[in-house]
Amino acid sequence: MKIVFLGTPDFAVPSLNALINSKHEILAVVCQPDKKVGRAQQVVFSPVKELALKNGLKVLQYNKIRLEGVEELKNLTPDIMISCAYGQILSQDIIDIAPYGIINVHGSLLPKYRGASPVQQSVIDGEKETGITIMQTDIGIDSGDILAVKKTPIYENETAGQLFDRLSVIGAELLIDTLDKIEKGMITPIKQDDSLATHVKMIKKEDALIDWSKSATTIFNLVRGMNPWPVAFTKIADKMLKIYTSTVDSNSVYLDKKDGEVVCADLKNGLIIKCGEGLLKVEELQLEGSKRMSAHDFLLGRKISVGDILG
Repeated sequence: MKIVFLGTPDFAVPSLNALINSKHEILAVVCQPDKKVGRAQQVVFSPVKELALKNGLKVLQYNKIRLEGVEELKNLTPDIMISCAYGQILSQDIIDIAPYGIINVHGSLLPKYRGASPVQQSVIDGEKETGITIMQTDIGIDSGDILAVKKTPIYENETAGQLFDRLSVIGAELLIDTLDKIEKGMITPIKQDDSLATHVKMIKKEDALIDWSKSATTIFNLVRGMNPWPVAFTKIADKMLKIYTSTVDSNSVYLDKKDGEVVCADLKNGLIIKCGEGLLKVEELQLEGSKRMSAHDFLLGRKISVGDILG
């Protein structure tokens, strides 16, 4: 089939790469506009654009695809369009361009976790299972018919970044399989049950602030879900303290301590914080103005003491 691919970040790279290596023809790749970073305002290409250019593919970029892209994309006459973490809202005019419409590679088991951050939220919520859904795009937010699903467990200590990487590969494999079945007329779309839907918003930096009155398990899941960005954080002596990895300590002592209180800070037992329920053992962290390091190396500098209150 003749394809237009819409995608921008790392998550979409395996899907585009799978299409490049498939029998299908890629007419163009649509990405978000380039970003300027740093004081020098250096232009940085997205991962998808880099892969597309490396393979000699036509790259299109629109500030607002629904206003600028309709005629140009129509003129390409694709059979189908594929979106994967593209990052812009699509209009009905865009959806109607290709005979097979647009199919989307979504990082959750729909209808749960519709919206911008399904992977992070599934980890934050402590889900044990997630997956990829290939859906038919409609005018709603991730509300179109389900075409294919592949499930996978979420591992106990898995971070959102690690899950992103796994799901991106699963998504690429499922995409190619789904395309072949669409071409052969072997797909039966399934309507989503809207009553089971949840909507997740874009993750912001402030969402990563740790509330030490929550249970250790809840905080542990937040730490995993906010890694690698924006990274769960707390405060100590007016300095930001980022926590990259942690574990739940099953010790039931220290019930008389305050939420957020450091109850252990030594090289033998590690760095342990009292939570609303249970204890959190910090494994990897970064103090503002310092580099990322293990809790062991951090404690060698004695930057924190028993009795200190975080938050």
